[in-house]
Amino acid sequence: MHLFLKAGERLYLNSALLRVDRKVNIELLNDVTFLLEAHVLRDDEATTPLRQLYYVVQTMMINASAEAEAKSLFGSMLLSMLAEYSNLDIRSGLKKVHEKVLVGRLFDALKLIRDMYSIEEQIFAADGALPAMKRQMR
Repeated sequence: MHLFLKAGERLYLNSALLRVDRKVNIELLNDVTFLLEAHVLRDDEATTPLRQLYYVVQTMMINASAEAEAKSLFGSMLLSMLAEYSNLDIRSGLKKVHEKVLVGRLFDALKLIRDMYSIEEQIFAADGALPAMKRQMR
């Protein structure tokens, strides 16, 4: 896999944070866990249930010392979300996210969650409010 980073960009690589001082091309020659800075969600950006779930999965990837706690939180959040959401696309997507997390494909899980953001936004726009669980998880 080839990564192209601009000067000053950061990369989370196997729980280590790297920053490059100049434009650089990196070729990853083995299976590693990485997350580009552009895909990192800050805690203050976790404003919806799906974004909060994303933040928890992201924590599993970039903070090895918090991985066990994050996995536990992921499980409880997933159950709450499956109980709260009736939208079949969201429910199906959450089940796929769970499968990816179970096999350690966290980057793939993050991508699936990001793909559901627009569906969640449509649900909130139609309902006029966030689900009760959003208020509980903040």
